[in-house]
Amino acid sequence: MRITGTFIDEITHDIPSQNWGPAEWAADFEVMRRIGIDTVVLIRAGYREQAVFNSWVLREARPMLPARENLGELFLDLAERNGMQLFWGIYDPGDWINHPGEALDINMRFMEEVYDRFGSHPAFKGWYITFELSRENRDQVELVVSAGEHAKSLSPTLPTLISPYIAGHKANGVARVGREQHETEWRRIFDRIKGCIDIVAFQDGHVDYLELPEYLTSTLRLARESGLTCWSNIETFDRDMPIKFPPIDWRKLEFKIDAAREAAVDKLITFEFSHFLSPNSCYASAHHLFDRYCERFEIVNAAKGSAGH
Repeated sequence: MRITGTFIDEITHDIPSQNWGPAEWAADFEVMRRIGIDTVVLIRAGYREQAVFNSWVLREARPMLPARENLGELFLDLAERNGMQLFWGIYDPGDWINHPGEALDINMRFMEEVYDRFGSHPAFKGWYITFELSRENRDQVELVVSAGEHAKSLSPTLPTLISPYIAGHKANGVARVGREQHETEWRRIFDRIKGCIDIVAFQDGHVDYLELPEYLTSTLRLARESGLTCWSNIETFDRDMPIKFPPIDWRKLEFKIDAAREAAVDKLITFEFSHFLSPNSCYASAHHLFDRYCERFEIVNAAKGSAGH
């Protein structure tokens, strides 16, 4: 089971910018296509004062840095050229946890602007609701529900995706819970979000590796009970190092891919190909991780023409 989807983290939060232009992005999309990636997920179209295009909605709401290139349009065009579908991530104001009402208000107008401007593009195939749930926090869950419902009101046939995380011991800022509590809370969350969220892709890096198979199996069962499609977000960066964040050790990545396959999830996506798995990455170790990945899946000449090989 290969990784067939990746996030695009252009408006970076806690990893460095690679300072790519259209040519570098085009080369990376080509490598993605060669290794079998058919889905790209724009993790956020804006974060605080940055955005992937000059949004009048965001400019009216707060001071914004200029977006001198329309990266939203670039990513849609590259996705279409490479036969990929793109899920559009919404705006993260940076303080949504403390101000969910304000985050919803700006995003309802922003999503309308995005859909009016980009929704007819052939590669625009879904919405990514950027807010990451973990626990059964009512305000946070209701924010995701409302954003998902608004996406459905704009485009009833397009799927909606979220990527939550497990409140394990590697998760900062939330109280750790055991698997039974995790199941109890997520059974209720799934019951609440079904109908406005179609796909759930749990991040796989917040629990110990040896705990992961049980979490994958139980979460998949709960998601399917509520009629949701279940992907796995295979993190290709390492949370165990004292720095944020290097590419993961190949042996750990291979274990997580095998665990997801054995749990029988529907699809593997990753955070995030371009930084941590690409032969074009600013991290030299990502080039070697790419080589190990291609060896495992017998992928030949995938990096042809890339900057890293």
